[in-house]
Amino acid sequence: MDTTPKPETVYDTFAAVDMRVGRVVDVQPFPRARNPAYKVEVDLGPLGRRWSSAQVTRYKPEELLGSLVVVVLNLPPRNIAGFRSEVLILGARNEAGDVIVLTPRSDVTPGEQVF
Repeated sequence: MDTTPKPETVYDTFAAVDMRVGRVVDVQPFPRARNPAYKVEVDLGPLGRRWSSAQVTRYKPEELLGSLVVVVLNLPPRNIAGFRSEVLILGARNEAGDVIVLTPRSDVTPGEQVF
């Protein structure tokens, strides 16, 4: 775990990050990924559906399907082992090093902004 805080930033820089709530609608294996990962399709309501390469393999695909996740929408797409990853699913590592997906505590409409 990295305990070193990042440098202070200004609110306008933080506010430029477009975080949204989405619903996982598809999870596929991603054997070509360097680190264990899935290809995850996220429904963002009126913003459409986007794909992500996500290192969330502590979950079974059926555990992720239908779940709400928080994503960063406005990062440029990344090519990961020949796959176009369009959004970043947010998570944090637990003590075992597994990525735990950040999710709202209550039902939220896909596409809603996180602030």
